[in-house]
Amino acid sequence: MPAPQRLTVGITGATGAIYGVRLLARARALGLQTHLVVTPAGVLNAHHELGLDRQALDALADHAHAPGDIGACIASGSFASAAMVVAPCSMRSLAAIAHGLSDNLLTRAADVSLKERRPLLLMVRETPLNLAHLRNMTAVTEMGGIIFPPLPAFYHRPTSIDALVDDTVERALALLGAPGAQPLAWAGLRPG
Repeated sequence: MPAPQRLTVGITGATGAIYGVRLLARARALGLQTHLVVTPAGVLNAHHELGLDRQALDALADHAHAPGDIGACIASGSFASAAMVVAPCSMRSLAAIAHGLSDNLLTRAADVSLKERRPLLLMVRETPLNLAHLRNMTAVTEMGGIIFPPLPAFYHRPTSIDALVDDTVERALALLGAPGAQPLAWAGLRPG
């Protein structure tokens, strides 16, 4: 990631708020400066799943921005954010990003990432997928975004949900080029 090492993080109302929370913690440990925007549904879901309110979420980031603050620094391409990740990404936010609807700061920051040709990674959360979901994923991919459903890797034989979440977060950070990210590497099958 080019200097300054800034990462924009979005959290939406899809299930899996733990991914955004762990990603913020890991980014801090790696020395990345984080800019966070959480949608109202993201706050609601983080409270339900993790017992965290907006203040607790905001404290996890270096800089927190209100979703209605379209004048925030991350709304402009002149702000040098190295990458953006939306973890988790709801189908509503995916649709807005796929269609260029910059109707809040999160979707505007994602639009900026795409127009500036910066990495944008969306941890989309929904199952099963309908045709609209698939077409929106295709549209974001065609624009240069990365669709990254947080699917667990079981071949490492994880022993806890925490291990699954942590490995997924490391994989996402490595894919974005974060220095120091250490996803578990596949060592191949061992005979016997």
